[in-house]
Amino acid sequence: MYDSGKVIIGIAVFLAFVMFPFYINIGVVVEKPEPCLDTPVIQALEIKECVKPAHIMRATHIALLDNWKDLASRYGERLFVTEDKREFDISLQMTCMHCHSNYERFCMECHAFVAIDVGCWECHVVPEKETMR
Repeated sequence: MYDSGKVIIGIAVFLAFVMFPFYINIGVVVEKPEPCLDTPVIQALEIKECVKPAHIMRATHIALLDNWKDLASRYGERLFVTEDKREFDISLQMTCMHCHSNYERFCMECHAFVAIDVGCWECHVVPEKETMR
């Protein structure tokens, strides 16, 4: 091979660029966010329970919200009944954001940690800072 030295240098430069994000983050410790549940509405509740248990909401809240979107917009259903027969309005803003009014500390902290764009606000009104607690 006549240009083997150039090929090896090219591969080394390519690998350096491809592996750069990994090298730059070696030794970086990122703390897992803890969503803030300390809002006046939650504190006033006698029974502090969400529409589903916390471990399920952490893992599948987007599926629940997507299901609610379909039920409300396509089928006109506006009532969600839990397994233990509690009833909630199918509404991001009137159900979820009513209790979890601290948008920056509740929604955005975790979504920024996992680098996910929150698509809820394409249709819904972004909560204003003065209404957040």
